[in-house]
Amino acid sequence: MGELATRWQLAAVHAFGAVGSTLDVAHALAPAATSGTLILADEQTAGRGRHGRRWASAAHAGVWLSLIERPTDARALDVLALRCGLYAAEVLDDLAGATVRVKWPNDLYVGDRKLAGTLIETRWRGTAPEWVAIGFGLNVTAPDLDSGIGLAAGADRLAALDRVVPALRRAAAASRHLSESELARWRARDLSVGRDVTEPRAGIVQGISAAGELLIAAEGGGRISAFRSGSLTFAAPLSCS
Repeated sequence: MGELATRWQLAAVHAFGAVGSTLDVAHALAPAATSGTLILADEQTAGRGRHGRRWASAAHAGVWLSLIERPTDARALDVLALRCGLYAAEVLDDLAGATVRVKWPNDLYVGDRKLAGTLIETRWRGTAPEWVAIGFGLNVTAPDLDSGIGLAAGADRLAALDRVVPALRRAAAASRHLSESELARWRARDLSVGRDVTEPRAGIVQGISAAGELLIAAEGGGRISAFRSGSLTFAAPLSCS
């Protein structure tokens, strides 16, 4: 895998046919791994998302990866999932054949269907992060799910990796909370802003804060509440294009 490591300027690339989850492999390798170590799999038999949800990871149908990094800025860790999603969305438009949108806290959409997702898992030594595993799943071909979508016809996994891997590395290398530029770029792609939602509370999404919090105003222009975690549920089905 030295050729791929050179291609993407990585410390190492480990490629597998089938694994349970690339995140599990990442955590097994991480104690001795250098920052910038990438794990790829053709198939995941137990890919996972947030809150223990399963992620469909069929053989040769998508990009299933985990990236080991060793960030030291705790503020950057607060927003790492958002940064990874934003930076990946920005480089996938041409392969998707449409604008890739972002949905707090970790999903990428084309129209009303999910294209990709990010899952960040951090291992700590006391109060300091020892390593972070950035899990990223991208449908290259559409899964057998009404809620999922793939890239445009003709796109392939290597083309996607050529864009996604450097984008994730840039996100991992960033410091501090989100900048004004990043907030503006997020808002331009935000699937949720202005929408009525029921979770994590009923109200209207106002966007996100620099610290990555979801901002929701009560119906009728009431107080804005900030949420650092939870799931975002729309009051009505998506109908964006």
